[in-house]
Amino acid sequence: MRSNIYYCPVDYAFQRVGGKYKARILWYLKNSTCRFGELKRLVEGISPKMLAQSLKELEEDNLVTKRVYVELPPRVEYDITSNGSDLIPAINSMRLWAEDQLKVTG
Repeated sequence: MRSNIYYCPVDYAFQRVGGKYKARILWYLKNSTCRFGELKRLVEGISPKMLAQSLKELEEDNLVTKRVYVELPPRVEYDITSNGSDLIPAINSMRLWAEDQLKVTG
């Protein structure tokens, strides 16, 4: 469970997008709307429960929006918000750093 207490801006940011999955979810939503099942396939290794929890927290933090369509079968779509899109350059910087590290460490 995330704390509502943070000690510095870095702590605040990592409480919002830290962990194994949240930044990856935002990365996959950066260019297109995705349904739950699509995100489940894209974010390798995530359980349905963890995906639902991560999406709920991202929505609470205004980084993702959830759109529910009243139809059978029910359809739910997720989009990144403009607030979430503001994080993409930082996530991309970490991706580039990781690519360089992987080249060095093999």
